[in-house]
Amino acid sequence: MIESLQSLDWINLGWFTAVVLALVLLFVAGLKLPVRLAFGSRLAALALVLAAAVSIVMLANLALFRHDAHLDLTHEKAFTPSEEAREVVRGLSEQVEIAYFYQKQNLAARALGDMLRQLERQNPNFRVQLIDADQNPALASSLGVRTYNSAVLRIGERRVEVITTDDREIALGVLRLLRKRQVVICFAAGHGEYDIDNFEFHTHFEGSHNHSHDVSGTGVVQMEQHGLGRLRRAIEKLGLVARKVSFATGQPIADDCAAIVEANPRTPYSAGETEVLRRYLERGGSAMFLIEPDYTLDDSLAALLASAGMRVRDGVIVDPTEHYFTDEQMIAVARYGAHPATRGLALSFYPGARPLEVVPAPGVQVVPLAASSADSYVIANRLGDQMKAKSGPRASQIIAVASEGRMGGVPAMSFRMVVAGDADFASNSFFPYLANSDAVLAEIAWLTREERAPAMRPPVEVLPSVTLTGEQMRGIFLVTVLLMPGLIAVAGGAMWWWRR
Repeated sequence: MIESLQSLDWINLGWFTAVVLALVLLFVAGLKLPVRLAFGSRLAALALVLAAAVSIVMLANLALFRHDAHLDLTHEKAFTPSEEAREVVRGLSEQVEIAYFYQKQNLAARALGDMLRQLERQNPNFRVQLIDADQNPALASSLGVRTYNSAVLRIGERRVEVITTDDREIALGVLRLLRKRQVVICFAAGHGEYDIDNFEFHTHFEGSHNHSHDVSGTGVVQMEQHGLGRLRRAIEKLGLVARKVSFATGQPIADDCAAIVEANPRTPYSAGETEVLRRYLERGGSAMFLIEPDYTLDDSLAALLASAGMRVRDGVIVDPTEHYFTDEQMIAVARYGAHPATRGLALSFYPGARPLEVVPAPGVQVVPLAASSADSYVIANRLGDQMKAKSGPRASQIIAVASEGRMGGVPAMSFRMVVAGDADFASNSFFPYLANSDAVLAEIAWLTREERAPAMRPPVEVLPSVTLTGEQMRGIFLVTVLLMPGLIAVAGGAMWWWRR
């Protein structure tokens, strides 16, 4: 409720209220004011009153037009631009022109047109032209528009075309238009990593044992194209470029790679490939390592991570307290370490994660980003005997860390690195759910040194759902199944005893 009140345009709402009161007073005055005045004829008095009324009405309409108040009473704020879009538009310092060619029969497109008008009032540098594509086919053709609901955004000679009925897509187009440099995210290839060129929907392991996403499925049948297609598309919507790179040739990593993403390698690195990565980081590069519990790190890669202040431990984390749904190995994270990559993150989850450890490294600062609860413990593998492990030590386990500094004390630019003990949370299967996409994209923004840019996230296609941790589910069960029926039973028994 507080957030809804803060989002109201109180200045324009005040103007609207004042104008309405003025019109009410004008109406009351018209009923009470005597038409015959002390001077002049009756006709002159009528003309004077009529002229005054017309002038007041015109001024009132002008005030309403210049200070239009928007009040959206829907719970989802369906007719109001998102806060992210408003933030992007308010921050414009140069003029952006947008021509939106909408289809009149499309209600969503017409609603977006109204939202664009609202955004236009946020900043005079945001100029909007709404065009019915059916009535102006020549204009659409002159701008190269071939489909309905296309928005052409322009700053001078630069232009971006967005096909959408979502105001967040428009804001993302504005960010792409404002980007002065090309940022390339390089995805490592050659070691069986998750592919970025794949189907962008839920993919999984399928076999005779059951339907699962864990390591147990790899021994049966793995569906092809299980990977990072959704992440790649989100990156491209942000105006970034996704590219595959391989270290097998021994060639240096290109300087235009703003960050390297190594997602779920399956085969060991050679010492030469690790050296290529080390030289890249010594030049001030950035890297993200997403390492699954079943992957065995070779000595060279483990030494590279140790020089960045972290160690990847063996085993799988089990969290009986904070987990997603009923699977205690799907670690739910609602509290994060203080870091630019974790600002404003909501609940995210890691389906099968291995523990990490912070180790001393000269000239390097390491910050744990995500961790399990204090009731967690580690088992040897996902199929291991959890009953034996439950008697072991319980403590919070680090799931993801961020590291920044100078690699090996080399006096060059500082590197940045993010390491997570899980890769599935960024894959097609889990990327759209809860805050997983926000976590991945925020880490990439920090790696590319754009953490101070507007926090705009691409909309992800997923059905709305209510998700709870194991502890929240137990609390609801205790209240709704035990406490409330128990209180009703006690009240009924007391009433029966009193009446007898």
